[in-house]
Amino acid sequence: MKWRPATVRSLRALGRHEMPPSITADDGKRYERIEIFKHDFFAATGLYQGPDGKVVLKMGRTADFLGLPMGWLGEWLTAHEAGLYKKLDHLSGVPSFVARVGTAGFLHAFVEGHALEKREPVSDTFFDELTTLLDEIHNRNMAYVDLEKCGNILVGDDGRPHLVDFQISWYIPDRWGGRFGPAKWICGLLQASDRYHLLKHHRRTRPDQLSPEQLNRSYEPPFYIGIHRWITRPFTRLRRRTLQRMSRAEKARQAQTIHE
Repeated sequence: MKWRPATVRSLRALGRHEMPPSITADDGKRYERIEIFKHDFFAATGLYQGPDGKVVLKMGRTADFLGLPMGWLGEWLTAHEAGLYKKLDHLSGVPSFVARVGTAGFLHAFVEGHALEKREPVSDTFFDELTTLLDEIHNRNMAYVDLEKCGNILVGDDGRPHLVDFQISWYIPDRWGGRFGPAKWICGLLQASDRYHLLKHHRRTRPDQLSPEQLNRSYEPPFYIGIHRWITRPFTRLRRRTLQRMSRAEKARQAQTIHE
């Protein structure tokens, strides 16, 4: 199948645009782009250099999709995630919030380190510290939600754990009934899911620290995780493969244009 450039662009958060080479944040400071980390459907993320050092810029979706305006969703997700970074500010293990960038972007501090890899020999205290961090998040009536991806767990150059990407994290303020009724019940389920995924990562990297009972539980996801996987995994795989094929097709088209 030959992918049209317009089709490729429609699956990118910024459409035909790339992340800007430079920006001026709402704090009045100017930042220059160093590297683009990721550009997917919901957001684009990149590394920038500013007067106070390196920061990460995350820009929510601004491009339409199939003729439908999606900018409102990008702005809502950006406001939601930026608000959570502010709420977790000064919590060790979560990058500090820096500034907003318009209505669909924000900056947070850059963590020197790398994404956790399966079977990585982390320190003896790594998962104790990560458990404490997750407990602190849960104590704020939040659920991280996206802990299934080990790429969201960073191993700092100091060997300590850090969590990034709170785009789909769960939080409903108390004034909206966050600690009552259905909201409290859903939050409890999502927090239990966080703890299961943490145990799974622990087993994959430091099984020597787990008891036989913990090892058994790490292979037994809650029933609702199984249902979620059964429903979403085929679509996730299809979207990933489509994006990969489109990206290769776009690069081939650009190379052909250069040679011509």
